[in-house]
Amino acid sequence: MTVFWIIAGATALLVAALLVAALLRGRRETGPAEAWDLQVYRDQLREIERDAARGAIAPDEAERLKTEVSRRILAADAKMHGGKPAAPRASGPAMVMGALIVLVLLGGGMGLYWQLGAPGYGDLTLQHRIAAARELRANRPSQAEAEAQLPATAPVDAPEDYLALVTRLREAVRTRPDDIQGHVLLARSEAALGNYAAAYDAQRRLIELKGESATAGDYADLADMLVLAAGGYVSPEAETVLDEVMARDPQNGVGRYYGGLMMAQTGRPDTAFRLWDRLLRNSPADAPWVAPIRAQIGDVALAAGVNDYQLPDAAPAQTQPPALAGPTAGDVEAASELSGTDRQQMIEGMVDRLGERLATQGGSPEEWSQLLGALGVLGRTDQAAEIWREAQTIFAGNPQALDTVRQGAARAGVAE
Repeated sequence: MTVFWIIAGATALLVAALLVAALLRGRRETGPAEAWDLQVYRDQLREIERDAARGAIAPDEAERLKTEVSRRILAADAKMHGGKPAAPRASGPAMVMGALIVLVLLGGGMGLYWQLGAPGYGDLTLQHRIAAARELRANRPSQAEAEAQLPATAPVDAPEDYLALVTRLREAVRTRPDDIQGHVLLARSEAALGNYAAAYDAQRRLIELKGESATAGDYADLADMLVLAAGGYVSPEAETVLDEVMARDPQNGVGRYYGGLMMAQTGRPDTAFRLWDRLLRNSPADAPWVAPIRAQIGDVALAAGVNDYQLPDAAPAQTQPPALAGPTAGDVEAASELSGTDRQQMIEGMVDRLGERLATQGGSPEEWSQLLGALGVLGRTDQAAEIWREAQTIFAGNPQALDTVRQGAARAGVAE
């Protein structure tokens, strides 16, 4: 660090010295303007004599020109010898300005470095940076520590009847701890209410019950809940779950996104940039991880030393449906193990909230198809037919999206 300050200080002093020297030197002495005029007039006189000798001008004209130039020479000579010498350049203001230059270069440079640089931070080679990132990753806070540091959040505003149904669902799952479909609904319900810790507990139990049949999607949902519970932080526990995701599906978008986020959080923006750039270029425009990547990858690129990164054009819409937050028709049918009245109210509440959101905020074709299929399972075909007519108007200009919605309408029995 001492070497850095020596080199930086010497460089600033050298630049300041050059500027001050130029300032104190002042203007260069080139003599009075009349001396230059005399030289020009003498050259003109010699030129006239040469032209007269060659016969280029008449003798009378040559004499007249020589007389005129000679008169000018005499006038310039008299003016040069009779003028006052130029006053010397004042040195006081120049000295003050020189001192200001030194202060600005030295003081301003140090001030900028103190604000923008890292005083006291030694030089880091690539090996040192990688080792520091590895240490940061190994010693980062646990899931419990991260959750404990988050401020308390207000509960999600939900209808009282829905909250009562979730309470009953919790009790039903507690009395039937091996109920797979109960844990599916409980994990989704807790996540919808913002109770991510309870959601990932239910999701963990679901994975335990499924055993070897647990899918990459099951683990991806668990990783998502863990990260959300930690306020966007990828904990060591979440990393372990992500390893399970990638072992089952190396192309899983959720796993690749959170893997890049973890690298960005642990001092490896270079790895995060490569992961996100590749994922962004290979993902459909409406994939759930595309928007957060596009919002963050510019900063990650700069941190990775990529100063000219340009966001790629948005890819075409996806051809496979994404993971959806609302209930699927399979979820509706799979809830049969809950008590009849509670099950019906729970499912109808979830379907109604999905329908309300699509009506007020819109949604993807897959969500419209999902809503129609769920309404068909509930026997609400009149409502499904009305929503199908509305969907045909909304997606009239997008045949591919309309085909997706039509699949849900067909399952509800309101379209062929």
